[in-house]
Amino acid sequence: MTSQMTIRSRSFVLRWAAPLAVVGTLALAACNVSDVLKVTDPDVINPSDVQSAAGASAVRYGAIARLNSATSGGSTGSEGLFLLSGLLADEWNNGDSYIDRQSVDERVINPSNSFLTDVDRMLHRARLSATQAAQLLQKYSPSGPPSDIAEMYFIQAYVENVIGENYCNGLILSTVVNGAEVYGSPMSTTDAFNLALAHADSGIALITGTSAADLRVKDALMVTRGRILLNLDRPADAALAVAGVPTSFVYQNLHSQATNDNQIWSYNNIARRYSVSTGEGTNGLDFATANDPRIPICTGGDTKCKAIGATFSTRDDGSTPLFVQMIWPTRDASVTIVGGVEARMIEAEAAFRAGNPAGAIAKLNQARSEGGVAGLPATLTDPGTDAARVDLIFRERAFWLFSTGHRVGDMRRLIKYYNRSAESVFPTGAWHKGGNYGTDVNFPVPQAEQNNPNLPSAQTCTDRNA
Repeated sequence: MTSQMTIRSRSFVLRWAAPLAVVGTLALAACNVSDVLKVTDPDVINPSDVQSAAGASAVRYGAIARLNSATSGGSTGSEGLFLLSGLLADEWNNGDSYIDRQSVDERVINPSNSFLTDVDRMLHRARLSATQAAQLLQKYSPSGPPSDIAEMYFIQAYVENVIGENYCNGLILSTVVNGAEVYGSPMSTTDAFNLALAHADSGIALITGTSAADLRVKDALMVTRGRILLNLDRPADAALAVAGVPTSFVYQNLHSQATNDNQIWSYNNIARRYSVSTGEGTNGLDFATANDPRIPICTGGDTKCKAIGATFSTRDDGSTPLFVQMIWPTRDASVTIVGGVEARMIEAEAAFRAGNPAGAIAKLNQARSEGGVAGLPATLTDPGTDAARVDLIFRERAFWLFSTGHRVGDMRRLIKYYNRSAESVFPTGAWHKGGNYGTDVNFPVPQAEQNNPNLPSAQTCTDRNA
Protein backbone atom coordinates (compact mmCIF):
# COMPACT_ATOMS: atom_id res chain seq x y z
CA MET A 1 0.00 0.00 0.00
CA THR A 2 2.80 2.44 0.90
CA SER A 3 4.57 1.90 -2.39
CA GLN A 4 1.39 2.37 -4.40
CA MET A 5 0.56 5.57 -2.61
CA THR A 6 4.10 6.87 -2.97
CA ILE A 7 4.27 6.48 -6.71
CA ARG A 8 0.83 8.02 -7.12
CA SER A 9 1.77 11.03 -5.03
CA ARG A 10 5.11 11.37 -6.79
CA SER A 11 3.42 11.24 -10.15
CA PHE A 12 1.12 14.02 -9.02
CA VAL A 13 4.04 16.09 -7.77
CA LEU A 14 5.93 15.66 -10.99
CA ARG A 15 2.99 16.83 -13.10
CA TRP A 16 1.48 19.51 -10.89
CA ALA A 17 3.94 21.17 -8.64
CA ALA A 18 1.67 23.35 -6.50
CA PRO A 19 -1.69 22.42 -4.99
CA LEU A 20 -4.59 24.80 -5.19
CA ALA A 21 -6.42 25.94 -2.10
CA VAL A 22 -10.07 25.04 -2.01
CA VAL A 23 -12.36 27.51 -0.29
CA GLY A 24 -15.44 26.21 1.42
CA THR A 25 -16.57 23.30 3.53
CA LEU A 26 -18.72 20.24 3.16
CA ALA A 27 -21.75 20.15 5.38
CA LEU A 28 -21.92 16.41 5.64
CA ALA A 29 -25.22 16.45 7.47
CA ALA A 30 -26.85 18.07 4.47
CA CYS A 31 -25.31 15.78 1.81
CA ASN A 32 -25.92 12.21 0.85
CA VAL A 33 -23.16 9.78 -0.06
CA SER A 34 -23.49 10.35 -3.79
CA ASP A 35 -23.05 14.09 -3.31
CA VAL A 36 -19.85 13.57 -1.34
CA LEU A 37 -18.47 11.25 -3.98
CA LYS A 38 -19.05 13.87 -6.65
CA VAL A 39 -16.70 16.33 -4.97
CA THR A 40 -13.61 17.06 -7.07
CA ASP A 41 -10.31 16.07 -5.46
CA PRO A 42 -8.87 19.38 -4.20
CA ASP A 43 -5.32 18.17 -4.93
CA VAL A 44 -6.00 17.58 -8.61
CA ILE A 45 -5.66 20.63 -10.86
CA ASN A 46 -6.07 20.99 -14.56
CA PRO A 47 -3.10 21.73 -16.83
CA SER A 48 -4.73 24.99 -17.85
CA ASP A 49 -4.63 26.24 -14.27
CA VAL A 50 -0.86 26.82 -14.42
CA GLN A 51 -0.46 27.76 -18.09
CA SER A 52 -0.29 31.50 -17.47
CA ALA A 53 1.85 34.12 -15.80
CA ALA A 54 -0.35 33.93 -12.70
CA GLY A 55 -0.15 30.14 -12.70
CA ALA A 56 3.62 30.24 -13.05
CA SER A 57 3.83 32.61 -10.10
CA ALA A 58 1.64 30.31 -8.01
CA VAL A 59 3.87 27.34 -8.77
CA ARG A 60 6.90 29.45 -7.79
CA TYR A 61 5.37 30.23 -4.39
CA GLY A 62 4.49 26.57 -4.03
CA ALA A 63 8.12 25.60 -4.59
CA ILE A 64 9.29 28.01 -1.88
CA ALA A 65 6.68 26.62 0.52
CA ARG A 66 7.74 23.07 -0.24
CA LEU A 67 11.40 23.87 0.40
CA ASN A 68 10.26 25.22 3.76
CA SER A 69 8.28 22.06 4.56
CA ALA A 70 11.10 19.78 3.49
CA THR A 71 13.64 21.43 5.77
CA SER A 72 12.49 23.29 8.88
CA GLY A 73 8.71 23.51 8.83
CA GLY A 74 5.43 22.65 7.31
CA SER A 75 1.80 22.11 8.03
CA THR A 76 1.87 18.34 7.46
CA GLY A 77 2.96 17.50 10.98
CA SER A 78 6.01 15.62 9.73
CA GLU A 79 9.50 16.68 10.70
CA GLY A 80 11.73 17.85 7.90
CA LEU A 81 15.31 17.08 6.97
CA PHE A 82 16.88 19.36 9.57
CA LEU A 83 15.55 17.32 12.46
CA LEU A 84 15.87 13.85 10.98
CA SER A 85 19.43 14.33 9.73
CA GLY A 86 20.36 15.88 13.08
CA LEU A 87 19.02 12.74 14.74
CA LEU A 88 21.36 10.58 12.63
CA ALA A 89 24.19 12.94 13.51
CA ASP A 90 24.97 14.13 17.04
CA GLU A 91 22.66 17.16 17.22
CA TRP A 92 19.53 15.48 18.58
CA ASN A 93 18.56 12.53 20.78
CA ASN A 94 15.33 10.65 20.29
CA GLY A 95 12.75 11.49 22.93
CA ASP A 96 9.80 9.27 22.07
CA SER A 97 8.96 5.62 21.51
CA TYR A 98 8.56 5.57 17.72
CA ILE A 99 10.73 2.73 16.40
CA ASP A 100 11.47 4.48 13.11
CA ARG A 101 12.82 7.57 14.88
CA GLN A 102 14.77 5.43 17.30
CA SER A 103 16.43 3.56 14.46
CA VAL A 104 17.65 6.82 12.91
CA ASP A 105 19.08 7.91 16.25
CA GLU A 106 20.69 4.47 16.67
CA ARG A 107 22.20 4.53 13.14
CA VAL A 108 20.37 1.38 11.94
CA ILE A 109 18.02 2.83 9.32
CA ASN A 110 15.80 0.54 7.26
CA PRO A 111 14.75 1.68 3.75
CA SER A 112 11.12 1.17 4.81
CA ASN A 113 11.46 3.80 7.58
CA SER A 114 8.29 5.92 7.37
CA PHE A 115 9.93 9.16 8.54
CA LEU A 116 12.67 8.76 5.95
CA THR A 117 10.00 8.23 3.29
CA ASP A 118 8.21 11.43 4.35
CA VAL A 119 11.36 13.54 4.23
CA ASP A 120 12.43 12.06 0.90
CA ARG A 121 9.02 12.79 -0.62
CA MET A 122 9.07 16.39 0.61
CA LEU A 123 12.58 17.02 -0.74
CA HIS A 124 11.63 15.75 -4.18
CA ARG A 125 8.42 17.76 -4.19
CA ALA A 126 10.39 20.93 -3.52
CA ARG A 127 12.95 20.17 -6.21
CA LEU A 128 10.41 19.22 -8.85
CA SER A 129 8.12 22.13 -8.04
CA ALA A 130 11.09 24.44 -8.58
CA THR A 131 11.91 22.69 -11.86
CA GLN A 132 8.40 23.20 -13.17
CA ALA A 133 8.23 26.77 -11.87
CA ALA A 134 11.41 27.70 -13.72
CA GLN A 135 10.00 26.24 -16.94
CA LEU A 136 6.67 28.02 -16.54
CA LEU A 137 8.23 31.37 -15.63
CA GLN A 138 10.52 31.22 -18.64
CA LYS A 139 7.52 30.52 -20.87
CA TYR A 140 4.85 32.80 -19.42
CA SER A 141 6.83 35.54 -17.61
CA PRO A 142 9.98 36.00 -19.71
CA SER A 143 10.12 39.69 -18.87
CA GLY A 144 9.61 39.16 -15.13
CA PRO A 145 12.32 39.64 -12.50
CA PRO A 146 15.27 37.35 -13.34
CA SER A 147 15.63 36.66 -9.63
CA ASP A 148 12.32 34.77 -9.65
CA ILE A 149 13.66 32.14 -12.06
CA ALA A 150 17.11 32.21 -10.45
CA GLU A 151 15.53 31.42 -7.08
CA MET A 152 13.99 28.29 -8.59
CA TYR A 153 17.44 27.20 -9.71
CA PHE A 154 18.63 27.91 -6.16
CA ILE A 155 15.99 25.56 -4.75
CA GLN A 156 16.96 22.83 -7.21
CA ALA A 157 20.66 23.21 -6.40
CA TYR A 158 20.08 23.42 -2.66
CA VAL A 159 17.91 20.29 -2.52
CA GLU A 160 20.12 18.24 -4.83
CA ASN A 161 23.11 19.13 -2.69
CA VAL A 162 21.49 18.19 0.63
CA ILE A 163 20.27 14.95 -0.91
CA GLY A 164 23.87 14.21 -1.89
CA GLU A 165 25.06 15.07 1.62
CA ASN A 166 22.51 12.93 3.40
CA TYR A 167 21.82 9.94 1.14
CA CYS A 168 23.81 6.94 0.02
CA ASN A 169 25.40 6.29 -3.34
CA GLY A 170 22.61 5.01 -5.56
CA LEU A 171 20.26 7.91 -4.81
CA ILE A 172 17.50 8.70 -7.31
CA LEU A 173 16.73 12.07 -8.90
CA SER A 174 13.79 11.83 -11.29
CA THR A 175 12.72 14.83 -13.36
CA VAL A 176 10.02 16.38 -15.53
CA VAL A 177 10.28 16.90 -19.29
CA ASN A 178 7.42 18.73 -20.99
CA GLY A 179 5.13 17.89 -18.11
CA ALA A 180 5.93 14.17 -18.24
CA GLU A 181 7.67 12.13 -15.59
CA VAL A 182 11.13 10.83 -16.47
CA TYR A 183 12.37 8.33 -13.92
CA GLY A 184 15.91 8.76 -12.71
CA SER A 185 18.49 6.02 -12.40
CA PRO A 186 20.79 5.31 -9.45
CA MET A 187 23.55 7.89 -9.24
CA SER A 188 26.47 8.63 -6.95
CA THR A 189 26.56 11.46 -4.47
CA THR A 190 29.25 13.06 -6.65
CA ASP A 191 26.81 12.99 -9.57
CA ALA A 192 24.21 14.72 -7.38
CA PHE A 193 26.72 17.41 -6.38
CA ASN A 194 27.66 18.03 -10.01
CA LEU A 195 24.00 18.35 -10.97
CA ALA A 196 23.48 20.78 -8.08
CA LEU A 197 26.50 22.79 -9.23
CA ALA A 198 25.11 23.05 -12.76
CA HIS A 199 21.78 24.34 -11.45
CA ALA A 200 23.53 26.85 -9.16
CA ASP A 201 25.55 28.13 -12.11
CA SER A 202 22.39 28.42 -14.23
CA GLY A 203 20.78 30.57 -11.55
CA ILE A 204 23.85 32.76 -11.06
CA ALA A 205 24.04 33.43 -14.81
CA LEU A 206 20.55 34.95 -14.70
CA ILE A 207 21.41 37.58 -12.08
CA THR A 208 22.76 40.71 -13.74
CA GLY A 209 21.06 43.41 -11.68
CA THR A 210 21.72 44.85 -8.24
CA SER A 211 18.25 45.09 -6.74
CA ALA A 212 17.68 43.76 -3.23
CA ALA A 213 15.92 40.71 -4.69
CA ASP A 214 18.79 40.12 -7.13
CA LEU A 215 21.44 40.30 -4.43
CA ARG A 216 19.48 38.11 -2.01
CA VAL A 217 19.09 35.30 -4.53
CA LYS A 218 22.62 35.69 -5.89
CA ASP A 219 24.14 35.46 -2.41
CA ALA A 220 22.03 32.37 -1.66
CA LEU A 221 23.26 30.81 -4.88
CA MET A 222 26.90 31.70 -4.22
CA VAL A 223 26.89 30.23 -0.70
CA THR A 224 25.18 27.12 -2.01
CA ARG A 225 27.77 26.93 -4.79
CA GLY A 226 30.54 27.15 -2.20
CA ARG A 227 28.92 24.40 -0.13
CA ILE A 228 28.66 22.15 -3.20
CA LEU A 229 32.30 22.77 -4.14
CA LEU A 230 33.44 21.76 -0.66
CA ASN A 231 31.55 18.51 -1.14
CA LEU A 232 33.36 18.06 -4.47
CA ASP A 233 36.71 18.59 -2.70
CA ARG A 234 37.38 21.91 -4.46
CA PRO A 235 38.00 24.16 -1.43
CA ALA A 236 39.82 26.93 -3.31
CA ASP A 237 36.94 27.30 -5.77
CA ALA A 238 34.50 27.22 -2.85
CA ALA A 239 36.26 30.16 -1.20
CA LEU A 240 36.17 32.16 -4.43
CA ALA A 241 32.44 31.52 -4.75
CA VAL A 242 31.57 33.02 -1.36
CA ALA A 243 34.16 35.79 -1.14
CA GLY A 244 31.68 38.56 -1.94
CA VAL A 245 28.89 37.42 0.39
CA PRO A 246 28.54 39.66 3.48
CA THR A 247 28.56 37.92 6.86
CA SER A 248 25.23 39.56 7.68
CA PHE A 249 23.42 37.92 4.74
CA VAL A 250 20.59 35.47 5.54
CA TYR A 251 18.17 33.49 3.41
CA GLN A 252 15.42 32.33 5.72
CA ASN A 253 12.49 29.97 5.92
CA LEU A 254 9.54 31.95 7.30
CA HIS A 255 7.04 30.39 9.68
CA SER A 256 3.71 31.51 11.08
CA GLN A 257 1.46 31.15 14.10
CA ALA A 258 -1.47 29.86 12.06
CA THR A 259 0.14 27.45 9.58
CA ASN A 260 3.58 26.25 8.62
CA ASP A 261 4.98 25.79 12.10
CA ASN A 262 8.66 25.90 12.82
CA GLN A 263 8.92 22.15 13.25
CA ILE A 264 12.17 22.30 15.21
CA TRP A 265 10.29 24.27 17.85
CA SER A 266 7.30 21.95 17.58
CA TYR A 267 9.13 18.63 17.94
CA ASN A 268 11.57 19.79 20.62
CA ASN A 269 9.94 22.55 22.64
CA ILE A 270 6.37 21.27 22.62
CA ALA A 271 6.12 17.61 21.56
CA ARG A 272 9.43 16.65 23.23
CA ARG A 273 10.13 13.97 20.62
CA TYR A 274 13.61 15.42 20.16
CA SER A 275 16.08 16.59 22.81
CA VAL A 276 19.23 18.58 22.08
CA SER A 277 22.12 16.18 22.36
CA THR A 278 25.29 16.49 24.38
CA GLY A 279 28.25 14.14 24.10
CA GLU A 280 26.14 11.56 22.30
CA GLY A 281 27.77 8.19 21.83
CA THR A 282 31.19 9.27 23.11
CA ASN A 283 32.01 11.31 20.01
CA GLY A 284 29.11 13.74 19.93
CA LEU A 285 29.67 17.42 20.53
CA ASP A 286 28.42 19.04 23.73
CA PHE A 287 25.65 21.06 22.08
CA ALA A 288 23.34 21.15 25.11
CA THR A 289 25.95 21.73 27.81
CA ALA A 290 28.59 23.93 26.19
CA ASN A 291 26.93 27.13 27.45
CA ASP A 292 27.53 28.59 24.01
CA PRO A 293 25.33 31.61 23.17
CA ARG A 294 24.93 30.39 19.59
CA ILE A 295 22.84 27.50 20.96
CA PRO A 296 20.98 28.83 24.02
CA ILE A 297 19.53 25.93 25.98
CA CYS A 298 17.13 25.44 28.85
CA THR A 299 16.38 22.22 30.72
CA GLY A 300 12.81 21.00 30.56
CA GLY A 301 10.67 22.48 33.31
CA ASP A 302 13.18 25.07 34.54
CA THR A 303 12.46 28.78 34.75
CA LYS A 304 13.91 29.61 31.33
CA CYS A 305 11.93 26.84 29.66
CA LYS A 306 8.69 27.84 31.36
CA ALA A 307 9.23 31.40 30.15
CA ILE A 308 9.05 30.21 26.53
CA GLY A 309 6.18 27.78 27.12
CA ALA A 310 8.22 24.57 27.47
CA THR A 311 6.70 23.45 30.76
CA PHE A 312 7.36 19.69 30.75
CA SER A 313 10.36 18.37 32.64
CA THR A 314 10.75 15.10 30.70
CA ARG A 315 10.88 13.94 27.14
CA ASP A 316 7.77 12.43 25.57
CA ASP A 317 8.91 8.94 26.62
CA GLY A 318 9.38 10.05 30.22
CA SER A 319 13.18 10.05 30.10
CA THR A 320 15.45 12.85 31.25
CA PRO A 321 17.05 15.20 30.70
CA LEU A 322 15.03 17.18 28.20
CA PHE A 323 17.25 19.83 26.66
CA VAL A 324 15.27 22.53 24.87
CA GLN A 325 16.71 24.87 22.24
CA MET A 326 15.99 28.61 22.47
CA ILE A 327 17.40 29.65 19.09
CA TRP A 328 13.87 29.46 17.73
CA PRO A 329 11.71 29.97 20.85
CA THR A 330 8.34 30.43 19.14
CA ARG A 331 6.11 28.72 16.62
CA ASP A 332 6.77 31.42 14.01
CA ALA A 333 10.55 31.81 14.44
CA SER A 334 12.38 32.09 11.11
CA VAL A 335 15.21 29.67 10.28
CA THR A 336 18.29 30.72 8.32
CA ILE A 337 19.06 27.97 5.83
CA VAL A 338 21.77 29.81 3.87
CA GLY A 339 23.82 32.67 5.25
CA GLY A 340 26.96 34.77 5.30
CA VAL A 341 28.33 33.10 8.42
CA GLU A 342 28.46 29.88 6.42
CA ALA A 343 30.46 31.76 3.79
CA ARG A 344 33.09 32.57 6.42
CA MET A 345 33.14 28.94 7.51
CA ILE A 346 33.75 27.87 3.91
CA GLU A 347 36.61 30.37 3.62
CA ALA A 348 38.12 29.12 6.88
CA GLU A 349 38.10 25.50 5.73
CA ALA A 350 39.55 26.48 2.36
CA ALA A 351 42.36 28.46 4.02
CA PHE A 352 43.26 25.48 6.18
CA ARG A 353 43.27 23.16 3.17
CA ALA A 354 45.60 25.63 1.42
CA GLY A 355 48.12 25.41 4.26
CA ASN A 356 47.17 28.75 5.80
CA PRO A 357 46.11 28.07 9.41
CA ALA A 358 46.40 31.74 10.36
CA GLY A 359 43.98 32.63 7.57
CA ALA A 360 41.59 29.93 8.75
CA ILE A 361 41.57 31.27 12.31
CA ALA A 362 41.09 34.80 10.98
CA LYS A 363 37.97 33.74 9.08
CA LEU A 364 36.59 31.96 12.13
CA ASN A 365 37.16 35.11 14.16
CA GLN A 366 35.56 37.27 11.46
CA ALA A 367 32.41 35.18 11.77
CA ARG A 368 32.47 35.64 15.54
CA SER A 369 32.91 39.41 15.34
CA GLU A 370 30.34 39.94 12.58
CA GLY A 371 27.88 37.11 13.29
CA GLY A 372 25.70 39.12 15.65
CA VAL A 373 25.67 36.76 18.65
CA ALA A 374 25.91 38.64 21.95
CA GLY A 375 28.22 37.18 24.56
CA LEU A 376 30.30 35.14 22.12
CA PRO A 377 34.05 35.67 22.63
CA ALA A 378 35.38 37.36 19.53
CA THR A 379 38.80 35.73 19.41
CA LEU A 380 39.94 32.15 18.91
CA THR A 381 43.58 31.15 19.09
CA ASP A 382 45.40 28.63 16.91
CA PRO A 383 45.38 25.28 18.76
CA GLY A 384 48.73 24.44 17.22
CA THR A 385 48.23 21.12 15.42
CA ASP A 386 46.46 20.25 12.20
CA ALA A 387 44.21 17.71 13.92
CA ALA A 388 43.15 20.28 16.51
CA ARG A 389 42.58 22.89 13.79
CA VAL A 390 40.27 20.54 11.94
CA ASP A 391 38.41 19.90 15.20
CA LEU A 392 38.07 23.64 15.78
CA ILE A 393 36.86 24.43 12.25
CA PHE A 394 34.20 21.73 12.33
CA ARG A 395 33.16 22.61 15.88
CA GLU A 396 32.64 26.22 14.78
CA ARG A 397 30.58 24.99 11.82
CA ALA A 398 28.54 22.75 14.12
CA PHE A 399 27.65 25.54 16.55
CA TRP A 400 26.99 28.19 13.94
CA LEU A 401 24.93 25.89 11.72
CA PHE A 402 23.17 23.80 14.36
CA SER A 403 20.11 21.91 13.10
CA THR A 404 20.13 23.47 9.64
CA GLY A 405 20.95 20.33 7.70
CA HIS A 406 24.73 20.69 7.54
CA ARG A 407 25.99 18.28 10.16
CA VAL A 408 25.71 14.91 8.36
CA GLY A 409 27.45 16.36 5.31
CA ASP A 410 30.19 17.78 7.52
CA MET A 411 30.70 14.45 9.29
CA ARG A 412 30.88 12.58 5.99
CA ARG A 413 33.40 15.14 4.68
CA LEU A 414 35.54 14.54 7.78
CA ILE A 415 35.60 10.86 6.84
CA LYS A 416 36.23 11.35 3.10
CA TYR A 417 38.70 14.23 3.04
CA TYR A 418 40.27 14.33 6.51
CA ASN A 419 40.90 10.61 6.98
CA ARG A 420 38.75 10.34 10.09
CA SER A 421 37.12 6.99 10.84
CA ALA A 422 33.33 6.82 11.03
CA GLU A 423 33.67 5.56 14.62
CA SER A 424 35.57 8.71 15.56
CA VAL A 425 33.02 11.03 13.96
CA PHE A 426 29.52 9.57 14.44
CA PRO A 427 28.04 8.48 17.79
CA THR A 428 29.25 5.02 18.69
CA GLY A 429 29.27 2.52 21.53
CA ALA A 430 26.28 2.06 23.83
CA TRP A 431 23.08 3.70 22.59
CA HIS A 432 21.28 5.72 25.27
CA LYS A 433 18.11 3.60 25.06
CA GLY A 434 19.84 0.24 25.15
CA GLY A 435 21.87 -1.82 22.72
CA ASN A 436 24.60 -0.31 20.59
CA TYR A 437 24.86 2.22 17.80
CA GLY A 438 24.93 0.84 14.29
CA THR A 439 27.18 1.87 11.44
CA ASP A 440 24.99 4.04 9.18
CA VAL A 441 26.53 7.32 8.05
CA ASN A 442 23.75 8.31 5.64
CA PHE A 443 20.17 7.62 4.64
CA PRO A 444 19.25 4.76 2.33
CA VAL A 445 17.05 5.34 -0.69
CA PRO A 446 13.49 4.72 0.60
CA GLN A 447 11.90 1.40 -0.21
CA ALA A 448 9.08 3.21 -1.99
CA GLU A 449 11.55 4.11 -4.74
CA GLN A 450 11.54 0.45 -5.77
CA ASN A 451 8.51 1.34 -7.86
CA ASN A 452 11.00 3.07 -10.15
CA PRO A 453 11.49 0.81 -13.20
CA ASN A 454 15.12 1.98 -13.49
CA LEU A 455 16.01 0.64 -10.07
CA PRO A 456 17.48 -2.86 -9.98
CA SER A 457 15.30 -5.34 -8.13
CA ALA A 458 15.44 -5.08 -4.32
CA GLN A 459 18.27 -2.53 -4.50
CA THR A 460 18.08 0.80 -2.73
CA CYS A 461 21.77 1.78 -2.44
CA THR A 462 24.87 0.91 -4.41
CA ASP A 463 26.78 1.40 -1.17
CA ARG A 464 26.31 3.00 2.26
CA ASN A 465 29.83 4.44 2.48
CA ALA A 466 30.60 8.03 3.40
